Amino acid sequence: MIDTHCHLDYLEHPELEPPLLTALIAIGADIEHAVACLELSATYPNVYATVGLHPCSAAEDSPQTRATLERLMDSPKVVGIGESGLDYYWDLTTRDLQIGAFEWQLEQARRRNLPIIIHTRDKQNAEAASLECAEMLRNAAWPKGILHCCNGHRLLIEHALELGFHVSFAGNLTYKNALPIQEAARWIPLERLLVETDAPFLAPMPHRGKKNRPSMVRHTLEFLAQLRGLTFEEMEHITDDNARAVYGL
Repeated sequence: MIDTHCHLDYLEHPELEPPLLTALIAIGADIEHAVACLELSATYPNVYATVGLHPCSAAEDSPQTRATLERLMDSPKVVGIGESGLDYYWDLTTRDLQIGAFEWQLEQARRRNLPIIIHTRDKQNAEAASLECAEMLRNAAWPKGILHCCNGHRLLIEHALELGFHVSFAGNLTYKNALPIQEAARWIPLERLLVETDAPFLAPMPHRGKKNRPSMVRHTLEFLAQLRGLTFEEMEHITDDNARAVYGL
């Protein structure tokens, strides 16, 4: 199994996870975490890293921050840019700062021929972040990317798929109230599906409420297989092949 999105450096005892999976993508969401992810990737052959600036950290955006992150992006085990995108749920940074950081990371992905990892979160009963993200992706026209932790927004997913993106499902796919996300998981083409944990967040059932770990990706993978009427082994083969393709593993 491949966990395509985890915050491995956030975990206590991250060294316990690499032996359990084929590969893990450790997400560097700011300078500090990118450095930590790169250190883990240098230690474990099956750990790879991304480098970027999370939308909730967009207040850190500056010429100095960009210069440092761009140097880190050129490290040999970096396989993606981000996570980037738009988060209007937390109100931690302004819309303009998030958009500026997002546009810059889209350009870095293009320059390096790497996928961009997209985080999109709306306020409850709103869709501004999803709609604006869809528009920015369409305008950038960069075909390599992942909608991380799919939120089920149909228009955003359709625009991303038209570009060539993959769509990744986290543990919240297994929650009883996640009907829009489950519906998306049923119709997205098999060749674009990925699974992730977003560890230590969003632990899947039956571990909801606990700290998530990359090895728990098994539960999301099993649930996704059931939704699509496939065996666990068939879905594992599909999502692992998709992960290798999008990340160039």
